[in-house]
Amino acid sequence: MAVTKPQLRQVPLRSAGNPQGSSLSRRYRHVMHGICTLAVALACSIAVPAEAAERLILKLGPFEQSVPIADLEAFANTGELSPALKPFGVILTPQVQQLLSRRLQIDPNMIDKFVNDHLRTTDGQRLINRLGVALPGSTIEELQAAIFLAARQVDGLSVVGFLRAYPEERVTVDASSALAIAIQFNASYLQSQALGPILERELTVPTENSFRATFDPAAEGNQWVNQNTVVLRDRSRQRTIPIDIYSSQNSSGPLVVISHGFGSDRRFLTYLGRHLASHGLTVVSLEHPGSNITWLTDVSVSDNPSDLLPASEFLDRPKDVSFVLDKLAQFNQEDGFWQGRFNTQQVSIIGHSLGGYTALSLAGAELNLDELRQFCQNRSPLGRSPADWFQCAAADLPNDKIQLRDPRIVQVLALNTISGRLFGKNGLAKVSVPTLILTGTEDAVTPSLDHQLRVFQQLNPGSKYLLSAIGGTHLSVTDPDNLNKSLTQSTLVKENIGEETAPLRQLVRGVSLAFIKQLTPEAEIYQPFLTPAYAQSLSTPQIALRLNTEFTASMEAWLNLL
Repeated sequence: MAVTKPQLRQVPLRSAGNPQGSSLSRRYRHVMHGICTLAVALACSIAVPAEAAERLILKLGPFEQSVPIADLEAFANTGELSPALKPFGVILTPQVQQLLSRRLQIDPNMIDKFVNDHLRTTDGQRLINRLGVALPGSTIEELQAAIFLAARQVDGLSVVGFLRAYPEERVTVDASSALAIAIQFNASYLQSQALGPILERELTVPTENSFRATFDPAAEGNQWVNQNTVVLRDRSRQRTIPIDIYSSQNSSGPLVVISHGFGSDRRFLTYLGRHLASHGLTVVSLEHPGSNITWLTDVSVSDNPSDLLPASEFLDRPKDVSFVLDKLAQFNQEDGFWQGRFNTQQVSIIGHSLGGYTALSLAGAELNLDELRQFCQNRSPLGRSPADWFQCAAADLPNDKIQLRDPRIVQVLALNTISGRLFGKNGLAKVSVPTLILTGTEDAVTPSLDHQLRVFQQLNPGSKYLLSAIGGTHLSVTDPDNLNKSLTQSTLVKENIGEETAPLRQLVRGVSLAFIKQLTPEAEIYQPFLTPAYAQSLSTPQIALRLNTEFTASMEAWLNLL
């Protein structure tokens, strides 16, 4: 059913001489320009503005009810429905109560920058438009003022705090629209966004001079690339696995395997596969039949993640890779074009999203089903990121100890990986091979904090790297020429895949090649491209790029606090 987006009213700012408009005008100017007077007042712990909203006009279809905001706050704290709220019991579930009771703490020193910067972005404008749907009749100024004031409240940003900060006595809420918006905004994503400026600051390494090198590892190599498709059949598991092979006449070094994410296919990193092959590496990109784009088009959506992805896929995906390696080892021994071309005893695996999970599990990371099931007792998608909800499909796996490690995997590159509670607090300690993690602070699908920063933190010290894209989204590293455009045009999830993310893909080409070349005699000449200076040299005002091998003490403290 088509829904017409309401047009938000632009209210002209009144002059300071007009008492009726002065309060709103002051709030709006602070949101946009940071007026010092209001900032000082808020810093002194003033929790709500003088003109705070006290009542809600709740609308659910044709039904409309006036409700004190205090009743909604009491529901958030106790779960009890007042007589005024009882008609809305069908949507005021325990999951909604949890969502209402959650609070996001933001560093007081970062609030001005966090709010101002985000409200000016396309994503910030999308948020304002969504709120305008949920709060019909609101002005842009009122919504912006409420967001800013709520973020400055001493007990943290919350839904109830936002409503109380609304600069009118009454606020009308379309309950069904608000519920749809709530699904898209969750603590994990918001915390990751708030960490963006901290990551940019804490992970910056001072460099005396501009980065200089004798060659560019992100440039195309001098080898002619052959691309071939082979379809493999695993009869024991009834799975058909197509693979694309990128190779050159004089291939050497480790074999590179690429594993795609959920709802994608083997071509999602074509640019990277061809790039590595042009530098003399053999690359095999496989397609997982139980979680590719074809699978996604044939399933129905429900609030149970197991209906979208069978628990068995968390086992079958790593087994797909091991099966492909077994078949390639057979090709090595057979007469013909592929004889001796695959170094299956030394494999670097690149995985994106669910492919990142696949790569980490093959490197030895152990599933912790007990911790996962504890987290997934509530499987409602409300208040959770897609990955936080999605991982719960694995909770239906059997209790037997699961071992997915393949000793042929000697390197891991996990891009925007899904991890969350899958490996628990200790499962990643089993990974002993060199590992590179890519994170994007604007990733709404697998938020940075719980799915990549925690992974990097839990990996053993040594040969590990964190590649941070401050401003990067879930699909920023994928091939723009081999991506379903409908995936990037959602009004609910922000994706940056255009020219503004080209430097990130350039960095991924250079760093991936340098990382894999560490397994070859050329390791030393590629080492300079695994340094902070190289990553920072490609930064832009739109996306700040960082490459680090450890967190600062301050960064560790932030993660432990969150």
